[in-house]
Amino acid sequence: MANITAAEVNKLRQMTGAGMMDCKNALVESNGDIEQAIDYLRKKGQKVANKRADRESNEGLVIAKTTADNTFGIVTMLNCETDFVSKNQEFIDLANGIADLALNNKPKSIEDLKALNINSRTIGEHISDYMGKTGEKIELNEYQFIAAPQVYAYNHNGNKLASMLGFNKTVAPEMEQVGKDIVMQIAAMAPVALDKDDVDPTTVEREIEIGKEQARQEGKAEDMLEKIAIGKLNKFYKENTLLNQEFIKDSKMTISQYMSSNDKELKIVEFKRVSIK
Repeated sequence: MANITAAEVNKLRQMTGAGMMDCKNALVESNGDIEQAIDYLRKKGQKVANKRADRESNEGLVIAKTTADNTFGIVTMLNCETDFVSKNQEFIDLANGIADLALNNKPKSIEDLKALNINSRTIGEHISDYMGKTGEKIELNEYQFIAAPQVYAYNHNGNKLASMLGFNKTVAPEMEQVGKDIVMQIAAMAPVALDKDDVDPTTVEREIEIGKEQARQEGKAEDMLEKIAIGKLNKFYKENTLLNQEFIKDSKMTISQYMSSNDKELKIVEFKRVSIK
């Protein structure tokens, strides 16, 4: 049996919101595996907070920007250990400098971005310098980009969360609000995929298995478990796929319906969401 530490129990509690003893028991049953422990809690009917999609880093800045013509957008995340450092102007300037560099050079990967130069020195070298000044671990942990006919970006207050989407066509000025509404929906509702068919098959299998076990725990007949699990899966799609989510400004329609009501040809080709916590 794995030796479960108090730190591991607390980490699972922070990730899920479950009670300390429930978390300890879940870790014991899962031999210390965090992901398996989360599934164990869910199968036992525990209400688990959806925090796993967000990054583990405690502090830093997430910045989203688009080009002037709105055909290219980026999101970068520069992490540090404390809120004190994240609010330091030098750290803010470094984070914005990296975001601007990404926007202007359009690197294809985070490795390509780290190799770019600011004032004849690479981003990695600037980060190392700042680590020396602060004594904190500073890391560029995320870089995402979208190239599309129309890109929208949203930075949540405090720059701990940003989102971005790309449309299949240029949006008329009177339609600007549609893009702004949906990119804010992405930030607020944290969809895992665009539509049902885009959900990872492993996730689908996992949700079905959890749904079956939840129904079994509720005393449902074995021959009903599959049907009940599919019903739970459909609820998962409705809550976690962008096009099927209820529009936060009008719960009577989905995001797909909201888009069609404004422009039947409008499609989302891609979206991104990056969050520190």
